[in-house]
Amino acid sequence: MKWILPFIFCIFSLFANEQGELMAKKTTIVMETTQGVIEIELKPDIAPKACENILKLAEKGYYDGLIFHRIIKSFMIQGGDPTGTGAGGESIWGKPFADECTSSVTFNKPGLLAMANAGPNTNGSQFFITTVETPWLNGNHTIFGEVVKGYDVVKKLEAVETNMQDRPVKEQKIKRMYIKP
Repeated sequence: MKWILPFIFCIFSLFANEQGELMAKKTTIVMETTQGVIEIELKPDIAPKACENILKLAEKGYYDGLIFHRIIKSFMIQGGDPTGTGAGGESIWGKPFADECTSSVTFNKPGLLAMANAGPNTNGSQFFITTVETPWLNGNHTIFGEVVKGYDVVKKLEAVETNMQDRPVKEQKIKRMYIKP
């Protein structure tokens, strides 16, 4: 009986250490798209749940083959919905998760990766990348990464022809998303 508590402590310590190492190192997501490659450095110190969510979804190939279903010029490109409608997708927990908004990181520049949502604490699998400053989004969307390479690709995606519902006329895909080795 004396060994149970130390054993449980060791197990929790190992798990916490593994999660801590993942969140402590700089992690970059690579997104291969129909327009080229985008690299995004994640910010686990700011938004650990959002980072864990996208990492685990990317590891299992969740985003591979999905489309950018919404593109608005001088605003953002949005993807991550397996239905392609803007109404689908879920987190690794199988339910929406809480916002991780903070005043220390704001929408003060283009190239920021943030969670798309349907209101407070409704984050799932959808994300967007800004193409301009978007201060009106501060406090409403979790910022959890920044484009570090391939911003020109983001601009190419932003420039594609869209219909009245902001949907690209010609499908723009995330061919593959993975963690940079």
